[in-house]
Order: sequence, then structure tokens, then C-alpha cells
Amino acid sequence: MQNLYVVSHPHAEHTEADLVGGWYDSHLTALGRRDAHLIAEELRHRRDTLRPIRITTSDLTRCVETAGILATALEAPVATDPRLREISFGDAEGRSNEWLAQRQIPAPDHDRLDHRGPVPGAETRREVATRVGACTQELMIDTGYDHVVITHGYALTFVITGWMRMPVDAVGFASFATTPGAITQLCLDDYWHNRTLLSLADTAHLNTDRIRPITEQAP
Repeated sequence: MQNLYVVSHPHAEHTEADLVGGWYDSHLTALGRRDAHLIAEELRHRRDTLRPIRITTSDLTRCVETAGILATALEAPVATDPRLREISFGDAEGRSNEWLAQRQIPAPDHDRLDHRGPVPGAETRREVATRVGACTQELMIDTGYDHVVITHGYALTFVITGWMRMPVDAVGFASFATTPGAITQLCLDDYWHNRTLLSLADTAHLNTDRIRPITEQAP
């Protein structure tokens, strides 16, 4: 059985400042770093220790910092891949969310995949789904390993649809909601080769009342 754990990066500075993220680079906050240690501890207990595990992360700082904390706990190698980046919001990145809200136009039903909107430089849903899906499918060829993928809130949907081998033309209305620091678990069974969504956006591990007595939190 092959497992894919998809981690939505925890709380980051641009969120704290109410700024548009996308490709805008920001660090984890103190809360985000704490949550990254809780994610690492949860994955350390969940993983199948009989299988090697690899970490692949978006190359944006908030994800790379998360990957470093997880790599130490899991004793796993890390590779960065820019295809796992969040959707680009173009000229809106680093501006206030209010600035973007005043300009953003929802995609119409007849143009869900290729609608770009009025903000210069923004990506379409098709562009995000294509790059994220391609990265995910390449990881799935590597069946000798379980995988941890560290990505972003919007991009997570297309890790899941890529895992399910849904064609890009079919994901115009797909949406899998997540929150910072959540873990989504996907599983490929050895016999039937079914691809199962075992859990979506699980955040129980972020409840500090659940911390196991042996857990040591880094400062």
C-alpha cells in the first residue's frame, strides 16, 4: 500500500498581515513553526516504518521551512518542486486582500478552466491543475516510497485530482477545502489499485491537548 500525505503549509506571515499570498514569498510565523512540529509528530506516528518515505515541497519559503522540520522528524530526504506552488495572483501578490477583493471576478461556469480575470499576471485554473497534476503523477510512479507533499490551500485540490488521475478538462468545478497545517491522506492499494481519499484536511493533531507525553516541541 502506498500512502501520500498532503500537508497544507501552516500559518505564514502574509496571512497574519492579511496580504495576498500566491507566489509572494513569506516565512512561517511562530504559530506556523509550532504547528509544523505537531504535523511532523503526527506523521511520525502515522507512517509505515517498513516503507521509505520522501518529502516533496513547493519551493516557496513557507513550505520549505515546513519541509525542513518534517524531514528531521521523519529522517526523510527533501526535494523542492516549483510546480507545487500556490496559484499565482499576478500583480495582486503582496497587496492587501481587500485590494484583490475589489478587483477579482469569479470564473463563469462556461469558462472555469481558462478564465484569467482582470489582474495582470494571474494564473488560470487549467495552468495550476496542469503543473500540480504533472508533479503528483510523477511522484506516484515512484511506488517504492510513500510520499509527503507540502503545498498550498488552492493547489491542494489538484494534488488530489492528479492522484485520482482525473483529466484536467474535468476539474473545472473541483474543490477540496483545507486549512493551514492540515493533513490529507491518500492511499493506493496493492491489489485493486484503487486510489482512496482516506482523510481530508485533518487538523486534530493541532489540538495541543492531544500531544503525546513523549513529544518534545522545539523552541
